Amino acid sequence: MSTQSQTATTLTTVLLGLENVGKTQLLASLVGKLPLPENFRGSTLACETYRDGKAKWIDTPGLHRESETATTRAALASIEESDRIALIARASRASEELASLLPIAAGRPGFVILTFADEIPAAENSADSLTALQEKLGVPVFLIDARKPPAAILASLRSLANAPVSELTHFPVIAPSEIPAPFAAAPDRRTWLDKFVSFPLVALALLFLPAAIAVVQANRIADALFDSVKSLLDPALAQIATWPSLLAALFGGDYGLVSMFPFLILYAAPTILVFSAILAIYKSTGLIEKISVALHPYLRPFGIGGRDLVRVMMGFGCNVPAIISSRACTSCSRGACVSAISFGSACSYQLPATLAVFAAAGMAGMGLTYLAVLSITTLIYLRFTTPRALRLATNKLLIPEASPLRRPSWLAVWRETAGTLKQFVIMAFPIFIGICFAAAALAWLGVLDALSKALTPLMALFNLPGEAATAIVLGSIRKDGLAIGLLDSEWGALKVALTTPAQVLTAVYLAGVLLPCLVTLVTIGREMKWKFAVKLCARQMAWAAGFSLIIAWAGHLMF
Repeated sequence: MSTQSQTATTLTTVLLGLENVGKTQLLASLVGKLPLPENFRGSTLACETYRDGKAKWIDTPGLHRESETATTRAALASIEESDRIALIARASRASEELASLLPIAAGRPGFVILTFADEIPAAENSADSLTALQEKLGVPVFLIDARKPPAAILASLRSLANAPVSELTHFPVIAPSEIPAPFAAAPDRRTWLDKFVSFPLVALALLFLPAAIAVVQANRIADALFDSVKSLLDPALAQIATWPSLLAALFGGDYGLVSMFPFLILYAAPTILVFSAILAIYKSTGLIEKISVALHPYLRPFGIGGRDLVRVMMGFGCNVPAIISSRACTSCSRGACVSAISFGSACSYQLPATLAVFAAAGMAGMGLTYLAVLSITTLIYLRFTTPRALRLATNKLLIPEASPLRRPSWLAVWRETAGTLKQFVIMAFPIFIGICFAAAALAWLGVLDALSKALTPLMALFNLPGEAATAIVLGSIRKDGLAIGLLDSEWGALKVALTTPAQVLTAVYLAGVLLPCLVTLVTIGREMKWKFAVKLCARQMAWAAGFSLIIAWAGHLMF
């Protein structure tokens, strides 16, 4: 694309920085609008786009680990020369963070923004320090507090975003040792609380407890309201039942749009609201950094990080918002995060259905065993399927370890929560409607019954009766389908002859883990591209089947 044609349409500024350096807050002040989600050109790098007239600002995921710099550099290789890059770094760690960012931007036009000006000691001579750094880099350098950016600097940034590329200077190719440190490191202002939350067990508790409480409370509220909402829909469902069979199936029945509507409103929406707020608060206070640093050594061998674990927990409410929230990861680490959610997050439909099966079989205590097996197999799955670069000991964290906790910016929390909710409405609602129609059509055409019959002979491999095939198929469409296939109409007794604990555990594990549900699958396809989704499904099927065989026959020998 030529410079002239680009200027006539949009001028793109790509923001690059480590995680939690204030990019989102700065863009909110610059543009004053909620972003639109999109994938970066030709890649799975999920970004947020802010439009301001002919200028377009692209907020890329904050870099978190060493491996993500190479991933981002590969994604940015598709940038035309007419685009410009804004490097965002903490003022007190400018030389260290710019050493990671400058190789990505080398040779391209752009400028530098140093954030957290409030962390710089008051005695620093800011003007002289900025001038020295600017002369060394050859590009404009700005010092701001992203929470309260001066209007004059915002105006200068808008001017650079709208300037022709011919007027911009380019980032140099420079060795890390040549990058000057414009400011002395800020004094260690960590309190006893900062140090306390950095202990691994405390960090793990901060990660799991709010997530677990949010899931339990959101599901409890949804359960309490379910009967009331269903009673409001019953007259409509009764009327729909009188329609021609295809229309009745598309809107009513077990999979129709109206029948499934309570799931979206009562289970998915509250989950995304609660978790979005929790993540926004953690991010605004810097707590997510503390958790990531504390847990990184223990999670790195499995290819995930602390923030990924937050989203896996979020998936226990609903996989869709958890996958959407993974946009904050770069493409390399995002794939591992999505794989962990797809395999190991038993959503608010799957987990209650699983517990109902155990209760009906007279094995209520198996719930904890199931969660332990799910956790262990998920970790094994991640250990052998995540990119090697994520698991290397050299894949160090880029985020600072000594930054103190800070008060949350409630405006930033609101913006991030509202932005995530907007994305959920834009992404999840159309997917949900389409999947309802698709699943209902498959059931009406008899495809689901045909699949169940085709899988019946294979059940013997897992030491299961042929009738269990229905649960496997239904569980792949919607996660409570495993209970529909295994329990009677009242969900009070088994309708499939599962006589041993090993058989019950194998059946619910295979039905719950073999494939992501259709809504999750389509979300993955939309978010990560269909090639990734197909590969993920094939890999998950193979590992889930392998684990199920081990559970089935090891359990058979034990019981």
